[in-house]
Amino acid sequence: MHQPLLEQKKLQLCSHPLFSEITSLHKLQLFMESHVFAVWDFMTLAKRLQRDLTCTHLPWLPPADPHAARLINEIVLGEESDIHPRQGHCSHFELYLEAMTEAGASTAAINRFVALLRKGLEASAALHEVDPPPGVARFVSTTLHMAAHAPTHCVAAAFLHGREHVIPTLFERLLQTDDFIQRQAPTLCDYLKRHIELDAGDHGPAAQQLLERLVSADPAYPQQAGDTALAAVQSRITFWNEVQVSLQEVRP
Repeated sequence: MHQPLLEQKKLQLCSHPLFSEITSLHKLQLFMESHVFAVWDFMTLAKRLQRDLTCTHLPWLPPADPHAARLINEIVLGEESDIHPRQGHCSHFELYLEAMTEAGASTAAINRFVALLRKGLEASAALHEVDPPPGVARFVSTTLHMAAHAPTHCVAAAFLHGREHVIPTLFERLLQTDDFIQRQAPTLCDYLKRHIELDAGDHGPAAQQLLERLVSADPAYPQQAGDTALAAVQSRITFWNEVQVSLQEVRP
């Protein structure tokens, strides 16, 4: 894998100036209206891995690698049905929607997108219908294409390096941007802190183990996984660039 270049790109992502643009509640709202689509499409990668590494169809069959099945099932459990900060259980996506409502961000586009998916519309068509914020359609389409067509070890590489490894640092930076986030968006803070806790302590190491098991199956897999990881991190950098430009165009 292209480790030095990959680490350089991840550092570029984690030090992105986007977070310096979030200087007001209005800009936070706009950021969340874009970022929520990345929160949704994270699960696309997770569920693709779960589909490949466990049995999600009938009749049930035992997994080829029980340890890999356990790793992805534990990740999905936390992401899809975590303990709610106040009561019950919810997915992290649903918690993020709660945080958006609390902060005054519009959930109209993402809710319409999900509603269209429930009606059976393809995700690409649904994206076109809802006219999402700048950069969202490109970023989500890239993720969807990867989830639909890339081999399992490449999906795992994108999942680890483009998401689980970088999320704790990214969310730490967002928490540190300004005190107004703590005051006016406490549920968002709950969401960010929970992700930092899970991804740094459990999900990140689990995704690392998962990728190591998958790439060990073939000498060509590490190179392929490295190429995909670089592309995934670059896609996120480009997304951040696009969101940053959109925030620069509005008044605080």
